[in-house]
Order: sequence, then structure tokens, then C-alpha cells
Amino acid sequence: MTFEKIIFYLFATILVLAAVRVITSRNPVHSALFLVLAFFSSSALWILIEAEFLAITLVLVYVGAVMVLFLFVVMMLNINVDVMREGFIKYLPIGVAVAIISAIEMGIVITGNFSGDKSPALVRKGADYSNTEAIGQVLYTEYLFAFEVAAVLLLVAIVAAISLTMRKRPNTRSQNPSSQVIVKKEDRLRVVKMDAEGKGS
Repeated sequence: MTFEKIIFYLFATILVLAAVRVITSRNPVHSALFLVLAFFSSSALWILIEAEFLAITLVLVYVGAVMVLFLFVVMMLNINVDVMREGFIKYLPIGVAVAIISAIEMGIVITGNFSGDKSPALVRKGADYSNTEAIGQVLYTEYLFAFEVAAVLLLVAIVAAISLTMRKRPNTRSQNPSSQVIVKKEDRLRVVKMDAEGKGS
């Protein structure tokens, strides 16, 4: 077994274990951190197949931006985990069905015939070949519509996350900047006059 295969199996094992912990961890923050570990493992696997641009993009975009947003949303929403677990058994059959369908689809993709024409972004053509340029050409020509749909979905997700964090929660104090700006001196300061007390008192 070569060193490259050892590295592949190491990161693949970490990726699978981290993915399992994402869905089995009881704490949402822990699930998000395990998802970060899964992203790092995936980027390492992409580096092994010489897709450096995709690996760096995964780390910068998902780990550096999206996961930070997830962590802020999870911490700001103050999610009651006990209430979320009450409907676990009710949605278990649907979850199992989705998992089986996903496994079948992945099996079809893995065991499929890949002898056809490959995407130019995945074919090396020489020493001066840039996979970043090839990915850009394919992304903004053949897959332009899918790219725009993904951008709209991400925008909707960002707006939804912001709207969820803007809700008013009970037993929390909030500031009203407009009332703070128009306040007057008399509203903040009160001078109390008292008679001086003698030394003998």
C-alpha cells in the first residue's frame, strides 16, 4: 500500500466518522464543529486528486463563512434540544427512507460507467493547465443556470437565518436608539438639595 492510499483511507475514515457524529451528536454546536472537521477532511481528499482550487474554496467559503454563520445562528436561537427530540420517533421512517434513497443513488453513481467524455475541468492537459480556469469556463457556460439557482438559494438561506435571529425573545433587554438620541439632560440628571448637617448631630 502506497503512502497516498494510506493518507486517503485516513482522511476518508475521519470524514465518515465526522459525518456520523454530525447527525448523532446531541449538542447542535458540537454537530456544527464535526461538520467543520468533515469539510477539512473533504478538502484533504480533493487535494489528493489535485483539485486544489475546490479544496481551498471549501475551506474558505464553507468553513470560514457558512459554518461561522451556522454557529452564530445556533447560539442566538437558543434551541431547546429536548423539544426537538420529542418528534424523533415520528420522523424516523421518513429519515430512514431518505437515507436508503441517498445510499442507492450514491451506489448508482459509484458503480456507473464513467468511460464517456469527461468534463474539461477534470482532465489534465499539460504542465500549463489550470483547473481553476477550466472550472470557471464550465461553471459559467454549461452550468450557468444551476449556478444562479444555487446563488438564489444561498441568498434565501442567509435572509432566513437573519430573520430568525431578529425575533424578540422573552426575558431579554433591548435598546431603542431613537429614544436614546432624543433624551434630554433633565431626563438623565436630577439634582437633590439637602440641608447641611451640623457636627453635633
